[in-house]
Amino acid sequence: MAQAIRHGVDWARAQALAARELAAFVARNPASKALAGQAAEHLLFGVPMHWMKDWSTPFALTVAEAGGARFSDADGHDYIDFCLGDTGAMFGHAPAPVAQAIARQATRGYTAMLPSPDAAPVAAELARRFGLPFWQFALSASDANRFVLRWLRAATGRDKILVFNGCYHGTVDDVFVDLVDGLPVQRDSLLGQVYALTEHTVVVEFNDLAALEAALAGGDVACVLAEPVMTNIGMVLPQPGYWAAAQQILRRHGTLLVIDETHTISSGPGGYAREHGMAPDALVLGKPIAGGVPCAVYGFSEEVARRVERAKRAAPAGHSGVGTTLSANMFAMAAMRANLEQVMTEQAYAHMFVLAARLADGLRAAIARHGLPWCVTRVGARTEFQFGATAPRNGSEAGAMLDGELEQIIHLYLLNRGLLITPFHNMLLVCPQTGAEDVARLLAVFDDCLGELV
Repeated sequence: MAQAIRHGVDWARAQALAARELAAFVARNPASKALAGQAAEHLLFGVPMHWMKDWSTPFALTVAEAGGARFSDADGHDYIDFCLGDTGAMFGHAPAPVAQAIARQATRGYTAMLPSPDAAPVAAELARRFGLPFWQFALSASDANRFVLRWLRAATGRDKILVFNGCYHGTVDDVFVDLVDGLPVQRDSLLGQVYALTEHTVVVEFNDLAALEAALAGGDVACVLAEPVMTNIGMVLPQPGYWAAAQQILRRHGTLLVIDETHTISSGPGGYAREHGMAPDALVLGKPIAGGVPCAVYGFSEEVARRVERAKRAAPAGHSGVGTTLSANMFAMAAMRANLEQVMTEQAYAHMFVLAARLADGLRAAIARHGLPWCVTRVGARTEFQFGATAPRNGSEAGAMLDGELEQIIHLYLLNRGLLITPFHNMLLVCPQTGAEDVARLLAVFDDCLGELV
């Protein structure tokens, strides 16, 4: 897509900048390049997970050590981390209380298929924070979402679910349905799918109450699975009053609401739903809940929990399709208890909110200074800049703002100057260890980058 001006950027300058920054990355990272070569001998695609090739770099950067808001690479370069594992390390890399809990548990066993003493206190704290009384555990938010959908289909006797166009809920098969020209279409990038997802998944645009009402009118949708703020296609905020009205529609049609807080836990210690007075029937949270140790949780309201229990008791004996052997293992439970009690505190969030607000204001100022038609959105500790003059109202509008080439140029420019942001869009997180000087450094380099682009 060659053109003189793209999203307000001089594209010839952008391409020249990209070539320069790629050459600089290769020159400054010989150790990472050598390690990537070794990895290619036995790792599929040369990386432990294929999406680790989707960064802006010609080969993967190898992380040597990470702590707090920083990490170092194999070549000895230090970085300020505003990606934070795309939320997995939202409370900093290796937070001390979690590290101490892991060290204690390391000699006391990892997994036994039985509860540890941490189980009851963790569940009680989850109930206190999120306002849902009954909880279960998984190894990832993908698994937790998958399990919740299975439980709620069984509990309601309905086979369909509803998601929002452009959503992301991990690798759950059911959610990979998009709207294309107003019609539901199975996502064409999905590999190995052998049955039609559109038979059991309904998709509508976020913020469209009329479409939601129409989709639920048939009375065959078990639940709506939603992030309260869409995050993975670029942030999309709910319009004022949207969730209050949407919840009324769901109740009217007997459809349950599942809120996925995996990214929106940036909103506060109890997540977005608690902060904004929502009343979900179920809630899912993964990634940062155990300080980066693989773990996820899902909770139910009392009424839904009783329906779930009845469905299980009424089913024949045998495997339910819910749970994995390592779910709720002792190691993860110890890490989660420490993280909930000592890391995910009100004080930590207060610090993060101040810096995230400063970051968002600084990004807006830089964008305005260079006359770019971009916008900035913030949800608590999470901030994003998008290539559109006004914030998107739904997944289609957010998707139209994406520009992978431009994103990668900006990301690589920042990376070469010791700053990491999330690779797949333009998301930035601050953690409890992020400092004001870190935000100032990011803003200065971002301003320099925009100056070179325009």
